[in-house]
Amino acid sequence: MAADVIALHDLVFRHPGNHHPTLAIPELRIGAGQRVALIGTSGAGKSTLLRLLDGRLRGWSGSCAVLGRPLDPDSPPPRLWRRSVGFVFQEFALVERETVRQNVLNGRLGHADALWSLTGRFGAPDHAAADRAIQDVGLDEFAKRRVDRLSGGQRQRVAIARCLAQEPRIVLADEPISSLDPVTAHTVLDLLRNSAVDRRATLVISSHQPQLVAGYVDRFIALDRGRIVFDGPPNAIDETQLSGIYGETA
Repeated sequence: MAADVIALHDLVFRHPGNHHPTLAIPELRIGAGQRVALIGTSGAGKSTLLRLLDGRLRGWSGSCAVLGRPLDPDSPPPRLWRRSVGFVFQEFALVERETVRQNVLNGRLGHADALWSLTGRFGAPDHAAADRAIQDVGLDEFAKRRVDRLSGGQRQRVAIARCLAQEPRIVLADEPISSLDPVTAHTVLDLLRNSAVDRRATLVISSHQPQLVAGYVDRFIALDRGRIVFDGPPNAIDETQLSGIYGETA
C-alpha cells in the first residue's frame, strides 16, 4: 500500500462566529500517487479542505500532516515545504499583463535563490522546468503571448503549467473546470491526470460535477456540511447516494 502523504485526525474547523463546523473529519488518509476528487455541493467544505492541505487555513483543531510534516494551525509552513505542494486556483490567479512563460516561471519561486527570485532572475534549471511544463500543457506557441490575450481554457492551462513547474509531489486543484465548456473541461482533466501520473504526484481536485470527473480519478471523497459521507471508488457510488448529496442537481 502506498505511503500516506496526507493524514488528518480529529480535524475540526469553524469560521469565527459559526456554531456549526465547516470541517469535521475524524480520519482521512490519502496515499502517494492517488488521484482523488472531493465532491459535494457549494459550501460542503471542499475548498476549505484544500486550503487546509495547502497550509493556508488557520484556527483549526486536531492534526493534519502533509508529506510527513505536521501543519501548524497558527502559522504558515516553511518555504521548502510549500514548493512540494502545487495549487491550481479556480480563478487562475495569473499575472494578466505578463507572458505565459513569465507566469509559469513564477511557479519556480520556491526553488530559485531567494534574492534572485525577488528580482525575477531564475537559473537554468528553473527555465528548463518552465519550458517542460509549457510543452506538457500544449502552449509552446503561446509562450511569449500575454495572458490577458488568452481564452479561459488557455489560462487554465497556464495555471496548470505554473503548478507543474514547481515539480510538486501533491497537486491540489480547486474547481478547475467550473467555468469551462465540456470539451475544454475534459482537456483540462486529461492534463491534470496525465501530468500527475507522469510525475508520480498525488492529485486532489474539488468538483461539483461528479459524472464529469469520475473517469479521471480513482477515489471519490464526498463532503456534506464538512463531513465525509462517502469515500470509495467512483463506480461504488450510486444515484441514490448522489441524490442525497446533491439533491435534484445530481
